[in-house]
Amino acid sequence: MKIHTIGFTKKPAERFFGLLRASGAVTLIDVRLNNVSQLAGFAKRDDLRYFLRELCDMTYTHRPDLAPTQPMLDDYKKQSTGWAEYEDRFLELMEQRGIEKTISGEEFDNAVLLCSEDKPHYCHRRLVAEYLARHWDGEVTIEHLY
Repeated sequence: MKIHTIGFTKKPAERFFGLLRASGAVTLIDVRLNNVSQLAGFAKRDDLRYFLRELCDMTYTHRPDLAPTQPMLDDYKKQSTGWAEYEDRFLELMEQRGIEKTISGEEFDNAVLLCSEDKPHYCHRRLVAEYLARHWDGEVTIEHLY
């Protein structure tokens, strides 16, 4: 199984959609809490769904159950908590939600997890992919597109 991840910030649309096309993925799974913000530009839910279908022949799914809670995100963004604490809290949340039991591996095979951060190092999309890789039987390969 292969899971890709990508963030849209600091990427022009040409590069973003080019990376998606080149990945060969068939589904984009949006793991953002808020997917309709005006700040998202071409990555707003309805626009993104259209561009994915027309430019990449991909489907779009929104999975807010794979996003942090708003208070958790606010604490991290306002720097009330550092990355290490945010990561611990987020992984605990994924465990509480039991996401490895509620998600089909078929849905995630050859899919791309989308969030806003330009690189995966300090982004929850990486944490989701790594969490699933640890909990699912079989080999899971993670490829970050950036």
